[in-house]
Formats: sequence, structure tokens, C-alpha cells
Amino acid sequence: MISQDFASFDGTELAVHRLGEGRPVVLLHGLFSSAAMNWIKWGHAEKLAEAGFTAIMLDFRVHGESASPTDPAAYPARVLVRDAAALIEHAELEDGGYDLVGFSLGARTAIHGCATGVLRPRRLIACGMGVAGLADWQRRSAFFKRVIDEFDTIERGDPAYLSRQFLKSQGVDRVAARLLLDAFEDLDAAMLSDIDQPSLVVCGEKDDDNGSAEDLARLLPNALYLEIPGGHLDSATKPELGDAIVEFLSQT
Repeated sequence: MISQDFASFDGTELAVHRLGEGRPVVLLHGLFSSAAMNWIKWGHAEKLAEAGFTAIMLDFRVHGESASPTDPAAYPARVLVRDAAALIEHAELEDGGYDLVGFSLGARTAIHGCATGVLRPRRLIACGMGVAGLADWQRRSAFFKRVIDEFDTIERGDPAYLSRQFLKSQGVDRVAARLLLDAFEDLDAAMLSDIDQPSLVVCGEKDDDNGSAEDLARLLPNALYLEIPGGHLDSATKPELGDAIVEFLSQT
């Protein structure tokens, strides 16, 4: 594993982790998570490396080993898409010369980037994401804002308790996280038709946190849908996720 920092579009220091030698795969993790938690801990990056890929894993700002600025100016619209584009530029990846994988927030970022033409991978994999997570983000965002705003009073049995515990375990700066949530925008579902890359939508069988993943696959012009075990919080821990990523990206 090789880890290093680089300066994003606005100078914010971001961490990126690499494993393997071969065709590059950029992996974007979920909200309040990190490259280590999403891709490394459960063996997905290792599976990619063993299959002949280079896993290039970004820690988003406010996550993992990246900086957590508390200046509101550090959170312009589509900030994470711009961070992903900065990583691709830093890694000197050409359009069509890499594959792109995202889980939850990472999938949302990847889809936004592809729909707007900012990111141009060879293949796209969106995990743990449905139409509502793209087109009705304000509702989903309100849930996470409550987790932050009521952090000290959320108790066991509350629907937000597990998210509160996960946020706590990852040591996320709550002030910076609140600013980041305000930087996200809804995506017009009509823009999904602009994504022409071969795509795979993967979702846990018990995961409906971001709406229907099957509907998302139907709206993408060139997509397959695959169901794996688990809900939203634990599908990323399943070996089936890594297997699905490797199998889809290994296709010619």
C-alpha cells in the first residue's frame, strides 16, 4: 500500500492510497467512511490488485486522512466531484483510461461527475445508490444533518443511532461535515441518459436507503443491476461486493 497527499483544486490536502499494478480503478467511499473502511478493511482493494488492477482510493475531504477545513469557502457546489477530478488529474489518468467505482456518497459523486461530463471513465460501478439518493438528496441530507445537530442526544433505539455511532467511530469533524452536506445538489434524473459508459449498479438486498437501485439501473442507458447480501451499512463488508467489482471490470 502506498499512501500520499496531494493538493486538490483549492489547495485542500487530500489523501490517496494505491494498491496493485495494472489498469487503474478509482474508488470513492461512502459518507463518514474512508478508503480504509470501505475498500481496504474488507479486502476489496486486495481482490482488485490480485486481479491485475491498481486500486486508487481517495479519502474525500472531511474523511479519513484528508483535511477537514472549517471555512465555508472550502465547500463550493459539487466540491467532491471537483476533488475526484483533481485526483484523476494528479494521477495523470486519461479519459477512458480508468474505471470508476463509488459506494453510497461515492456512487453519488461518480454519477454526478459522469452525467456532467467532468469524469469520463471506461466503466462505472455505482454501489448502494438509487434514484432518490440522486434526485431527492435534500431529504437524505436532512437525516444526516440531524445526526450531526443532535449528536449528543441521540440514544439507542433512535433510527439515527447506528449512523451516529458510525460517525463517532470514524472521528469525523462534525463542523466540517455539516458544511460538506450543504455543498451537495440534486441531480436531474433526465441527465442519467447522458451516461453512456457500461455501468453496473450493485445494491444490498435489504438496502433501500437511497431509493430504488433497480430503477437507477433502468434509467442508465447501458447498465446492469446486481443484488448482493446486506443492508446499506453492511453490504460494503460482504465479499460479494469485491467479487462483483472485479468480475464486471474484468470484462473486455
